[in-house]
Amino acid sequence: MEGDFDKTVLGLNLPTDPRWTNIAEKSLDEILIDHAYCEQKAASSCISLIVSYPEKADLVELMTSVVAEEWSHFERVLDEMKKRGISLGRMRKDEYVIAINGIVRKGGSRDQQLVEKLLLNALIEARSCERFKLLWKNMEDTGLQKFYYELMVSEAAHYANFLDLAKKYMGEEYVMNRWREFLVAEADIMKNLEVRGDRMH
Repeated sequence: MEGDFDKTVLGLNLPTDPRWTNIAEKSLDEILIDHAYCEQKAASSCISLIVSYPEKADLVELMTSVVAEEWSHFERVLDEMKKRGISLGRMRKDEYVIAINGIVRKGGSRDQQLVEKLLLNALIEARSCERFKLLWKNMEDTGLQKFYYELMVSEAAHYANFLDLAKKYMGEEYVMNRWREFLVAEADIMKNLEVRGDRMH
């Protein structure tokens, strides 16, 4: 059932290496710090879309809502860190995001460029959602279990919203063909990335 969630709801071609969960449990401080920055970057990415495409009213409306949610997630992660005496520290290099940025096609029409950005955001949300599910299912801390369950549900909705918005601009056939290419490329990237328990991705 859980595998079906990842495949049918999130569309991911390759599940997270099981070793990640075991390592992450032992590096909770590092995971929370990295998670905080992931939420901050997610909000910033949506703000960038609003700034780049202000003429698209439906995009502005949706991204405004997502920015508010992502920033509230950032604040909630900070609260969890404060409870544990963890300071934010410096932002870390995100090898996963750097790698998947390479999937994005350059050029094309303005709407094609937008769809590439929306699909990239959808991919990050899908993988984050899958990681949150693993933390929810495997953490001993019941407070954090509830926290990650709630964020898992929220990220799944964001992922679906990004895909639906992309279809408005380039149509379902184009978007889903391109999405499948994203998923194949992301799976190849995941196979070659080091399994690190101090990173959310």
